Amino acid sequence: MWNYTNLQSLDLNRNCVLESPLETESLKETCVYKKCVKKAPDPQTGLHRNLNHNDNEKIVPVSTSEDQTQMLFVDAFLQNNRLDHVTQLMGYHPNYLEMFLRTQQYLLRGDGPLPFHYRHYIAIMAASRHQCAYLIHLHEQEFILQGGDQDWLKGPAFIPTKLRKLHEVNKILAHRPWLFNKSHIEGLRKEAWSVSELVQAIVIMAHFHALSSFVFGCGIKNEPDHHGGFTYRPHSPTENSNDSDYTSDSSSDSNSEPEVGIEILMERMKKLKESQEEEPTEEERRKRFEKVEFQSAELTKPGKKPSPKAEIIKYVQDEEFCYIDFTKRGCTEEAPTFRANEYSWDDHGFSIANRLYSEIGNLLDEKFSMAYNLTYYTMGEVIDVDTSAFRRAIWYYIHCLYGIMHDDYDYGQVNQLLERNLKQYIKTVTCYPERLTKKDYDNVMKEFKHSEKVHVNLMLLEARLQGELLYALRGVMQYMT
Repeated sequence: MWNYTNLQSLDLNRNCVLESPLETESLKETCVYKKCVKKAPDPQTGLHRNLNHNDNEKIVPVSTSEDQTQMLFVDAFLQNNRLDHVTQLMGYHPNYLEMFLRTQQYLLRGDGPLPFHYRHYIAIMAASRHQCAYLIHLHEQEFILQGGDQDWLKGPAFIPTKLRKLHEVNKILAHRPWLFNKSHIEGLRKEAWSVSELVQAIVIMAHFHALSSFVFGCGIKNEPDHHGGFTYRPHSPTENSNDSDYTSDSSSDSNSEPEVGIEILMERMKKLKESQEEEPTEEERRKRFEKVEFQSAELTKPGKKPSPKAEIIKYVQDEEFCYIDFTKRGCTEEAPTFRANEYSWDDHGFSIANRLYSEIGNLLDEKFSMAYNLTYYTMGEVIDVDTSAFRRAIWYYIHCLYGIMHDDYDYGQVNQLLERNLKQYIKTVTCYPERLTKKDYDNVMKEFKHSEKVHVNLMLLEARLQGELLYALRGVMQYMT
């Protein structure tokens, strides 16, 4: 019978520093020959604080008393040979975690046309666009364990041409998905990519772009067996902490405003719910969307992009390519506002995903629905709160950052419920996650519980993922028709 002691013991064995019995530094041999040469930290003190935040902000411990969460931890360990920090942090929301693990397991180890080592290499490519060393290290190890050629980890010059041709699509989907169109599909088809392979690759890239946002948004530190994972170093205000995937404490917005409290936010939500105001016309909705769009472009750009280390930059091509505000995209005819009433996940994206990559549409749909509707009816210390308006405002604001307009949503609610500081945080996590600072995290949602901040970051992850997939799957559909 499995219990947390079994899991904890195995997790520590998996996360110890490893040495090959052949005394080689080969990553492949390090992964294959597992011999503990360093004592693991005390599980009661070493595994509960793996965030770059305050001591009271912790991942869910292996010894959790919640049966559902503990069983999910066991499942995750059996699937991945480790219990990683992402899983433990998502453990605050076990219903979501169950769907996340099921989807990621299917992407990386389930049915699909791509070889397993290709899938992990594509994950590395995706994480490198945001300099997410945490995910890069995880999937370098998995790539080797799945039989991948270690030379590929030297950079794009060493990988097959077929994979190398994904770099253009990878950077566009990561930073400016509105540029993606059927011509990218046509180009890749000439490089021996089948449409079903492309759809799987696109979903994997989008998944890890969005997961990079979650890693940075929550300040997740490296695993114990990764570089710096066992090392404690006081944080320097001038140091760029690439080792722990979290930038320095310098503020990204010198014009930050005081945050209103939960009570005021609740009053605003109540007024919106009780409002007898007439439904805005289609023209008024469009104007309110454009207002939010332009206000977003006026937010101060996050601090300087951290200089990537060699272990990250080796995977990146066209390093300077990054997000630009949709309103500043240039030719509006080539990339008009994406109207969700013309192409939506429910009516279009879901079916084409399922058609070309069996079951992934169902898995994604359940996960989107869970993230969109998840609520505990609490806000800080207050209970019995209807948070739906606040959650909708976050979801649709993220889509707005990518130029996606939902015709049935009143974007006036975004400005009523999301303050400037929170908008700045959402935009940074979604569009420039590698530039996020600890101060950004600390300056928003101050009265929220830590688990509620994690909840918000789950919505950011899923809304970004859905937005990226809407553009990508529309391009696939255009190619096929």
